[in-house]
Amino acid sequence: METSKTIITSIFRFFIMIKNLHFLLLAVVALATMALSSCIDDEVSTSSSDLLSFSTDTVKFDTVITKQGSPTKQFLVYNKGKKALNISSIKVLGESKGHFFLNVDGMKGDEFHDVEVRGEDSIFVFVESRLDPTNQDNPEYLEDNIEFITNGVAQKVAITAWGQDVVILNDTTLSKPTHLTSNKPYVVYGTLTVDSLIDVTIDPGATLLFHDKASLLVKGKLTACGTQEKPITMRGDRLDHVVGEIGYDIMSGQWDGVYFNYGSYDNELSYVLIRGNTYGMQVYSSDMNRRSLHLFNCVLHNASFLTLLGYGAWIDAEGCEFSDAGIYVADFFGGKLGFVNCTFANYYLFAAIEGSIVNLEKQYDDGVLTTFDAHFDNCIFYGNTGELNVNELDGMNILMRNCLFKSEGEDDACFINCTWDADPKFYTVREEYIFDYRLRNSSDAIARGDRSMCPVAARYDRYGVDRFASEGIDIGAYVWVPSEDDFDDE
Repeated sequence: METSKTIITSIFRFFIMIKNLHFLLLAVVALATMALSSCIDDEVSTSSSDLLSFSTDTVKFDTVITKQGSPTKQFLVYNKGKKALNISSIKVLGESKGHFFLNVDGMKGDEFHDVEVRGEDSIFVFVESRLDPTNQDNPEYLEDNIEFITNGVAQKVAITAWGQDVVILNDTTLSKPTHLTSNKPYVVYGTLTVDSLIDVTIDPGATLLFHDKASLLVKGKLTACGTQEKPITMRGDRLDHVVGEIGYDIMSGQWDGVYFNYGSYDNELSYVLIRGNTYGMQVYSSDMNRRSLHLFNCVLHNASFLTLLGYGAWIDAEGCEFSDAGIYVADFFGGKLGFVNCTFANYYLFAAIEGSIVNLEKQYDDGVLTTFDAHFDNCIFYGNTGELNVNELDGMNILMRNCLFKSEGEDDACFINCTWDADPKFYTVREEYIFDYRLRNSSDAIARGDRSMCPVAARYDRYGVDRFASEGIDIGAYVWVPSEDDFDDE
């Protein structure tokens, strides 16, 4: 009996202990909750000295195409005090003819009232713009302010933008002789087609902005002759920044590319800057006896696949830069090719490079082998991948004369007086997003070319520097200019 009492007493004491432990846990939770809540002061300050802080004092939109929505910008609004703040009003003052729209902490609207920011907390403000036409050719500077009123005190964050009127070309076919002028930029949606037997001229200084997947298809003839002072630009239509000061100009794959169709001959492009597309410039021909394309002091830069493709075509180029592509910088299937003082370089940024800098393939057309009639003179081949897809050019009717290669090699019947195992020492610094293919002081390309191979018409490079100013001629698209600021002269 005594043993039974002992057991019952032990069980009772156990339940008392459990009960006390339960209350103890509840007490701990309650104290923790009180401690946590004491850290958050929900009291709203009414003092005019308690104000907001902002992550920026100006929201900058750069160039915005009028009548089109802009990319979204954002900034943070901070309350650095311990007490909450009530923002009685947030609105765009409407001081310019531009229209700016807000999204405050997830809510869209034109004006906001009684927005609370808890102590030591922040909210996001998103800004979009849709600008009215400026009715002028040049960009117009627009400025406005977002006003925040807190405890009777007004604070402002500025908004700035350049509004640019454009000419929209939406799946447009040019079926009569046309001049594209430099007055306003053209924005291309879909395909801009130069119809068969039609001549189209692009004036110096003109800009063509291509929307996502947009392209230029030439069935007739294109003459795009810019100048050193007024180059012609073809690029994507994103004019804002990817991050910080890095513009969308650096991105590849923003638009499709430029195509010269079968039957398109005598196309002339000079001082044309083409960049940021997917498939580069592609030239198709079934007649090597008629020149399809002549390029002079042009830049074809930064394509997801390739910058230039020739398919059985006659292509000539002097003083041109072909740079940075995901597969090949240049890809040739047969053709008559003449490239003089050109730079072929590949430091592509966005993926591992899949192919050589230049790819040379024999072409079979309806079972008939079409070979090359090609020469590359005073050209640079250099980058983060192999220069050529073939080690020997015997039987391909291709000459490489006075060219510079990264690889070790030796001259033969096809490679004549070339500079091997060499470095052109470009100013390019891939990690810092600098893609400048001019020559530094210690470049191996200086005075290694053959002046007799450069036509007088190509005497001046794209920057206006004279190739013939000294006795020796430099290899590549650009003439070396001595620099006291050369950061690496090893």
